[in-house]
Amino acid sequence: MNVDLFDFELPEHLIAQTPLATRTDSRLLALNRHSGELAHRRFTDVADYMNEGDVLVLNDTRVIPARLMGMKPETGGKVELLLLRQLEGDRWEALAKPAKRLKTGSEVWFGDDGNGGPLLRAVAESEGEMGGRTIRFHYDGIFQELLDRLGEMPLPPYIKERLEERERYQTVYAKHEGSAAAPTAGLHFTEPFLQKLKDKGIKLAFVTLHVGLGTFRPMSVDKVEEHEMHSEFYELNSDNARIINEAKASGHKVIAVGTTSARTLETVAARFEGGPIQACSGWTDIFIFPGYTFKLVDSLITNFHLPKSTLVMLVSALAGRESIMNAYKEAVGEQYRFFSFGDAMMIY
Repeated sequence: MNVDLFDFELPEHLIAQTPLATRTDSRLLALNRHSGELAHRRFTDVADYMNEGDVLVLNDTRVIPARLMGMKPETGGKVELLLLRQLEGDRWEALAKPAKRLKTGSEVWFGDDGNGGPLLRAVAESEGEMGGRTIRFHYDGIFQELLDRLGEMPLPPYIKERLEERERYQTVYAKHEGSAAAPTAGLHFTEPFLQKLKDKGIKLAFVTLHVGLGTFRPMSVDKVEEHEMHSEFYELNSDNARIINEAKASGHKVIAVGTTSARTLETVAARFEGGPIQACSGWTDIFIFPGYTFKLVDSLITNFHLPKSTLVMLVSALAGRESIMNAYKEAVGEQYRFFSFGDAMMIY
């Protein structure tokens, strides 16, 4: 299957640069995955596509301020680090930019301790592909406090505007720190709207998937089947597994909020071979593209994704490539806002 099958024209002005003043004010394009029928709605209308007893599954990962801007002490050259994954202790997997400035053994300094030294020092232990580095940090104090002080939110490269309020790149239910990017479909929800859904009898369940390296790397192959996903850590506890099992057993829908929730659910379903799921955690590199049969996910709330991305392939697996390409053409024509701070789509 050729990657170009998932390409589409996207005018740059449709890439949302800032979040809306109110999270729930975005538009919603509803797509019937069986008929291909489209409807133009408001985000809060997602409630119309859920019934009492259905379960809404949300990813409660929390984004860390993972972008660090530093300098090489010997030259003053600027180096940016994007922290992707904590390996153990003070060792991290990161992306360096420009990577050529950070060879094995090189140091980068962050902040000023007032005595001519840094608040945080990073040493490159090894080099990987496409700017990947294994980094060890050296510091006094508490690392998380230093990261909060020195780091910036790791907004995707297509967002050029500065984010004035950090919490707008977090979901209102974000809990477990560890992501290098937000599960952006969840950014549309507010606490009052979630309560409204619960009052309707819709159950909420949570999974955790820490979004990592794959989010930042474009596909570099021509054939879909040749692409390899990078691993991301996921976790599901027993209470949430029970909520999901009960919904499935009683014939209600499982509605994933975002592709990260969908990938986690399908990873867990495969682990338990389609039977009742259980509490579990681990690493997933699941790659979902057309031809895949969903085992747990019935519906999906998602944003609009990049051309030729693995996420466009995932939604095409759920709704069919032609329906998705048609929906995206319609969204462009109707001037929907795209990507992280953009409008939403309900595939039901």
